[in-house]
Amino acid sequence: MTQPDQIEIPSAAQPDSNHLAAPRIENLLPACALPLASVEISGSNLGPVANHLPIVSVDEEPAQVLMSRHSRISLRVPAEATTGMLEVRNPFGTSNSVPLRVARGLTDGVHPITSPAVSASGMIFTTISGPRGKQTPVSVVRVSPDGRGTPFVSEILNASGLAFNPAGDLFVTSRAEGIVYTVDAAGETAIYAEGMGVATGAAFDTNGDLFVGDRSGTIFRINTERQIFVHATMEPSVSAYHLAVTAENELLVTGPTLSTNESVWRIDHAGEKHLYFQGLGRPQGLAIDADDNLYVAASLRGQRGIVRINKKPNAQGERSAELVVSGFNLVGIAFSPLGTAILATNQALYEIDLGVEGLRLF
Repeated sequence: MTQPDQIEIPSAAQPDSNHLAAPRIENLLPACALPLASVEISGSNLGPVANHLPIVSVDEEPAQVLMSRHSRISLRVPAEATTGMLEVRNPFGTSNSVPLRVARGLTDGVHPITSPAVSASGMIFTTISGPRGKQTPVSVVRVSPDGRGTPFVSEILNASGLAFNPAGDLFVTSRAEGIVYTVDAAGETAIYAEGMGVATGAAFDTNGDLFVGDRSGTIFRINTERQIFVHATMEPSVSAYHLAVTAENELLVTGPTLSTNESVWRIDHAGEKHLYFQGLGRPQGLAIDADDNLYVAASLRGQRGIVRINKKPNAQGERSAELVVSGFNLVGIAFSPLGTAILATNQALYEIDLGVEGLRLF
């Protein structure tokens, strides 16, 4: 005869006696994700009971369980889930609830190849870059914070990198033409600089100097007088250079190659290249938070998403890295002055609150 507070399970399906309890969540990694991305729970009593998987829900939406063990569950975030509480249920009870931040879709039908750009008012700009050498009807799309996208710029062939200068003017690179364009408030363009090779990434420092990455192996610096200098040379990239400027006015650069153990590089004021971090898969768009920590769209230990690289090295002089957002096809990230992060996949933009403030250089 069983006790009143016990559940009787057929003897052939009895699990280990240590597992006869309600699930317990101890950690969730990462705690932020895009819809349909995978996250992992660690804790106890998370395995199958009587050959039945535990039930996981996110914001009351059922999630697909990809793997279930006593101490771990891997799950896919439901497509319709929003930011809310995650919990696990089995026949013995329901776990404690933990928060999962789920990115909110802003707009789709775009084609970014790097990070979006966000104006001081919170307007978001991204590209419809298109296949190399193919003109798209719209080159740059403007997206309001509530997700309304409108065509903004046309006639830039393969629009690639986006950056605002200290005065708030938008600049766009064309990887097909090797041209940097300025864009006025009405979306009209003018040529700012030419001869930039396969111009991809773009970033301004506080002096108003524009850095442009030619993926064939050059980082150019264009000063406010429009004089062009070779600032640094790098190994050619198979896709693009992605640039961000630190609080010290130095460049951080990624440029995916054919390696599976990629690096982030720091380029100092003299144009000298220094290894900043190594151990990423296909690192792409970058953004920096107010504490000068770096966020990169990349893979870390086989899982794709947004990776945070802490600025401060440990006692051995090595920087730590962790996946902070899980998501497929991410190519870039930008921080909005409205307090959120804007994430770009190769087809859509998302918004998520990471609980951090972006670096504001000007």
